[in-house]
Amino acid sequence: MGLPGSGKSTVGRQLSRRLQLPFLDSDHVIEQRLGCSIREYFEHAGEERFREIESSVLDEISRGEPAVISTGGGSVLRPMNRQRLRERGQVVYLRSTPEELFRRLRHDRKRPLLQVEDPLQRLRDLYEERDPLYRETAHFVIETGRPSVATLVNMILMQLEMAGLVAPSQPAVTPKT
Repeated sequence: MGLPGSGKSTVGRQLSRRLQLPFLDSDHVIEQRLGCSIREYFEHAGEERFREIESSVLDEISRGEPAVISTGGGSVLRPMNRQRLRERGQVVYLRSTPEELFRRLRHDRKRPLLQVEDPLQRLRDLYEERDPLYRETAHFVIETGRPSVATLVNMILMQLEMAGLVAPSQPAVTPKT
């Protein structure tokens, strides 16, 4: 979990490959159900109705088979979502500063919450509102900074290994003796 642009989908896909688990992006599941983009749905039905659908989808996919799930950035706004996610899995918060996110997203026109006059200020406001909720929900906080996706995945795997939740990784290459 994390703010828009923190790398949830990209890192989640790579993590799922490494763990050999299915990958589910809750936003993609929602769009498939709606038959339109989240942005379109936001425009005609509003955020509140979207959050209801999001809660239903999160409830469903978090009860399913083990998987790596990428949640929408606002999924933590509802207390029930935070509780279900924390109780049903291991939650990783990909923490990024608003300035880092702005650098990554400044040309992105697909994210409905950032289609405002001052997207950097919007990211700062979202961070202020959501960071405590992400921290409340997360089992692990990973600072994204500027590491590569592979490095972030390795950082997550290391945290999961140290917590005894996954078996230690084998080195990719066995050194010759």
